[in-house]
Amino acid sequence: MSEQYVLDLDEVDETQVAVVGGKGAHLGGLARIEGVRVPGGFCVTTDAFRQIMAQVPSMADWLDELARLNADDREGIGTLSARIRRAVEGIAVPDDVAAAVTGALARHGERAAYAVRSSATAEDLPTASFAGQQDTYLNVVGTTEVLRHISRCWASLFTERAVIYRQRNGIDHRTVHMAVVVQRMVVPRASGILFTADPVTGNRKVATVDAGFGLGEALVSGLVNPDVYKVRDGEVIAKTIAAKERALHALPDGGTRETAVDARLREQPALTDEQVLRLVRLGRDIEAHFGSPQDIEWCLVDDDFRFVQSRPVTTLFPVPEADDQENHVYVSVGHQQMMTDAMKPLGLSIWRLTAMAPMREAGGRLFVDSTRPLSSPASRARLLDLIGRGDPLTRDALETVLDREGFVPTLPDAGPARSPVTGTSAPIETDPAIVTELIKRNEESLTALEHDIRDRTGPALFDFLLEAFEEHKRVLTDPLNLPAIMAGMEATWWLNDKLLEWLGEKNAADTLTLSAPGNVTSEMGLALLDVADAIRPHPEVVTFLQGVEDEDFLDELAELPGGTEARDAIEAYLDRYGMRCVGEIDITRPRWRERPDTLLPLILDNVRNFEPGAAERRFEQGRQRAREKEEEVLSRLRALPDGDRKADETKRMIDRVRTFIGYREYPKYGIVSRYFVYKRALLEEAERLVRAGVLREKEDVFYLTFQEFHEAARSKRVDEQLIRRREEAFRSYQALTPPRVLTSDGETLNGAYRRDDVPAGALIGLPVSAGTVEGRARVILDMAQADLEPGDILVTACTDPSWSPLFVGIAGLVTEVGGLMTHGAVIAREYGLPAVVGVEGATRLIQDGQRIRVHGTDGYVEILPLTP
Repeated sequence: MSEQYVLDLDEVDETQVAVVGGKGAHLGGLARIEGVRVPGGFCVTTDAFRQIMAQVPSMADWLDELARLNADDREGIGTLSARIRRAVEGIAVPDDVAAAVTGALARHGERAAYAVRSSATAEDLPTASFAGQQDTYLNVVGTTEVLRHISRCWASLFTERAVIYRQRNGIDHRTVHMAVVVQRMVVPRASGILFTADPVTGNRKVATVDAGFGLGEALVSGLVNPDVYKVRDGEVIAKTIAAKERALHALPDGGTRETAVDARLREQPALTDEQVLRLVRLGRDIEAHFGSPQDIEWCLVDDDFRFVQSRPVTTLFPVPEADDQENHVYVSVGHQQMMTDAMKPLGLSIWRLTAMAPMREAGGRLFVDSTRPLSSPASRARLLDLIGRGDPLTRDALETVLDREGFVPTLPDAGPARSPVTGTSAPIETDPAIVTELIKRNEESLTALEHDIRDRTGPALFDFLLEAFEEHKRVLTDPLNLPAIMAGMEATWWLNDKLLEWLGEKNAADTLTLSAPGNVTSEMGLALLDVADAIRPHPEVVTFLQGVEDEDFLDELAELPGGTEARDAIEAYLDRYGMRCVGEIDITRPRWRERPDTLLPLILDNVRNFEPGAAERRFEQGRQRAREKEEEVLSRLRALPDGDRKADETKRMIDRVRTFIGYREYPKYGIVSRYFVYKRALLEEAERLVRAGVLREKEDVFYLTFQEFHEAARSKRVDEQLIRRREEAFRSYQALTPPRVLTSDGETLNGAYRRDDVPAGALIGLPVSAGTVEGRARVILDMAQADLEPGDILVTACTDPSWSPLFVGIAGLVTEVGGLMTHGAVIAREYGLPAVVGVEGATRLIQDGQRIRVHGTDGYVEILPLTP
């Protein structure tokens, strides 16, 4: 019977997480690596924990109650988790468990000192380390004390911090069990932590060693500052020796004591360089065994290293897989598309199949390998110029990589071959008919897609979609498409550059582009004002919409006075814009047509904050301001030397920017319109697989790639375990923040602003829409939670086109991600909103409700003091 409650470490390996928890399984794996020494010991298995839990009265009810609590309810979680811990510690260790532990202690030395350490089944995993969530007790002596501390470890599964961690990571408390590691104490001269990848930069080729005297708990708990060594390619490349005034030591009769370090040793390094290099070599062996970068706890006994823990480093951003061992530089697609959230596998694969450049996937995000265009001087200059105009932070990150000698090879220019990222832009005439024709071709292609996809099912649907994806790319590569997009952007840059040079005026194009014709995204925001006009006269409809809690509300509207008109207005809006949603480049995201209730907070804000006819007035006011600005600029130019020529050139560029800048938003609208056609067909196929018993639910296909979904439709089989693993991986990716630039070494770079022209304490960003505005900051991370008042300033992570309906009701915009020509910037200029984008940490540094001042011309944000 005792065998099920205790396993020696040499009987365990990393496959036995369910039996001995993550820490125990990793220790067993460590002990099997040649040259790696692990102090002896044993694991008290999860069977013992289950027996204890079964004896706790009301445990099932408490776990149900715990699951219902919000992760932010610290008081409720604290009270209930304390009650559970007291109950667990109050249960006597069963005789058969105690006998198994006593026997193991006899084998390993019953009078020896032990470390008693929690080992939960949901810790030290590739997707969640749970570092520090459960308890460790050092230098425990005697059978009675070991058993008492085992009980304390069981109870530590329900510390407040562990419960909150599980709640926030979506882990069911019932699925997690606690084993306990009981391991011989060693008395180290020095100890510390080894990261086999740099935990700050993510660089997989740089190992970091933290070291101090005595027990490692002093470092982990923050009691002392460690010596820090950085090692690359068998060489110590940096080290910082700390003043080590305190250390933690084991006492002969049990327990630990904090002591002062001998004054002669305080400035001495805890390790020699030779020891550091030897430690890192062992760390690389451990990393190779487990297959991923590791966070390793080590001790130095005499001149010999012992290892007491190894866990995956879960905070590192993954590196795209490459076909070679060369250096690579990857640029984030999400930062260009204003969608930095993780994407599900179906979304990733369809974006890659329809994109114009080859892309690599990592961490649920997509990246373009920019190594080749960065390698030759001419294409490097073009790429940096284009990226720098849109996002100076990405340019700075790339320049940081380029400054590292030898990382990006320098190759000869390959002549006029175009960049795979930027393409080329042949000049076109300033002719509105070009835009009209492009839109007409796109709409004809969309109509043909909708017609031809009907009635296609099974493998035939997927064969058709592969053809449709080629048509999708053909539309985007229309010879006039990229020149039309670039014409508006280049005219904007020309106007800003020349009018700054000639008139000393910054960002003059911002006013000149107000209410430019044909911008489908700005029209989308104004059209929602018209929807509000249809609803505002009907109080019962307004009251009903305020109480809606699900997406099935449209049919109920017709039963109310004025409800038919309201429903028709919303339906017409959805017919035109229902394919849009937040994060719309991911085909798996729910569209407005699928969840129309997403729009209700915006509609109700518009009902409350605007008068009838606001859309037409807003557009006309913008057009009038642009006309007046044009007259003013041309008049000032004519007064300059050579003024007639300057005015004529400027007039041509103003006409050009107003002809083409609105079209900048149309290709994305066309892409998303096609995506919604693809999605409806794919979900119908998924429903057929559900009816056939192949899938549990249709959304499971979101965790398959397009190719895997195709195969499932053919074979009528899916790998259920693959879907569940993908779900778990997606959850872990959601917790990661993608970098603007990522190297093949794993280094993440986000760039920096090199400016000294802003007030102290101001938040620096990129100026994208001129003007200055002061108001209340509304920090909104979910568009559906919007609750805006006139004069509010929207502060958010990033905005894609779906956010534009909010723009009609705000006075200014601040985002963490964005560039000069990204959607939020374009629409902010269309609506005349002062805007600063690319403000690192804006949603963290600016508190909801604070008063701020947005300097949209100069690119910074001031947080204003509270007024008495």
